[in-house]
Amino acid sequence: MKDRVYNFAAGPSMLADEVLNELNEEFYNYGNTGMAVMEMSHRGKDYLSIFEDAKKRLYQIMEIPEDYDVFFMHGGATGQFAAVPLNLLKGGKADYIITGNFSKKAAQEASKYGEIHIAYDGKDNDYSHIPAQDELSLSEDARYVHLCSNNTIYGTEWKNYPDVHGKILVADMSSDILSRKVNVKDFGLIYAGAQKNIGIAGIAVVILRKDLISEPDRITPQILSYQLMEKHDSMLNTPATYPIYVLGKVLKWIQDKGGLEVIEKNNIKKAKLLYDYLDSQSFYKPHAEKDSRSLMNVTFTSPSEELDKKFASEAAKNGLVSLKGHRLVGGIRASIYNAMPIEGVRKLIEFMDVFARENS
Repeated sequence: MKDRVYNFAAGPSMLADEVLNELNEEFYNYGNTGMAVMEMSHRGKDYLSIFEDAKKRLYQIMEIPEDYDVFFMHGGATGQFAAVPLNLLKGGKADYIITGNFSKKAAQEASKYGEIHIAYDGKDNDYSHIPAQDELSLSEDARYVHLCSNNTIYGTEWKNYPDVHGKILVADMSSDILSRKVNVKDFGLIYAGAQKNIGIAGIAVVILRKDLISEPDRITPQILSYQLMEKHDSMLNTPATYPIYVLGKVLKWIQDKGGLEVIEKNNIKKAKLLYDYLDSQSFYKPHAEKDSRSLMNVTFTSPSEELDKKFASEAAKNGLVSLKGHRLVGGIRASIYNAMPIEGVRKLIEFMDVFARENS
């Protein structure tokens, strides 16, 4: 794959070479069916085996208990910003912990459907910090507590999830799902857009405790109803067939690598290399506080906005692409999801060192 670049995009992001090779081999003719997967009927036995395989692998890898259901839904994580309150709020109150742009958007969307209490907002520290337990203002009467486990724009991540005192804990895990082990039982609901760490754009993975599935708010669109997703096994309408197929391939790759234990060790090693370099010099300034740093999205700045732009441009010429920070905050962002090999991180550090010396 000598013509491939190291793609540090925050999403859609890179896929492992092994996954791309399998997709390429099966593109025109999957399993001697004479069809591409994207041409198959979602009701046909060939596609249903693909669908069930992806679902089974997710249960296995994440050790999802039997009293949880898994849905593959349209609309990405943004669709879930509405689906969560429409299905769980029930005319009550919910707590939202705002640690970045997407948790803020989730709270804004939820406020259309009921009372939303902001239990924490990190805007005063420019979202460089994940709050400790005593920084949270949790409501006694909240139906659920919502957080975003990893913040792609600001480069922060929850290391330990908060005690929500028996309330339903809801987590948007779009950018760190399957990067490390989590205890699914700690959550009532987990959702994630696939395009950052586990596949391609087009679906949201929803993991929901079955006892939370009931009649949603009467204004809920059918496509956002967890009750209907359960009844129709994610096939109320035609699902995003190809993204689900790709998800299954990524899940197989994780298992072939040795599962989440191996994946997590690799991610810790990659992140440590990059953060150790950042901490060893003074040209680049990391954004996130040390105890809040993300394993997936490493954010930093050079001495000026002009140098930030120059950095991204020259990096691309060296086969290191999509390092420009998010449009809301600027700077530089290296997303080092599961599929990013450690060689890519080493190449990035080599470039960073040369760039710093040449522009100091």
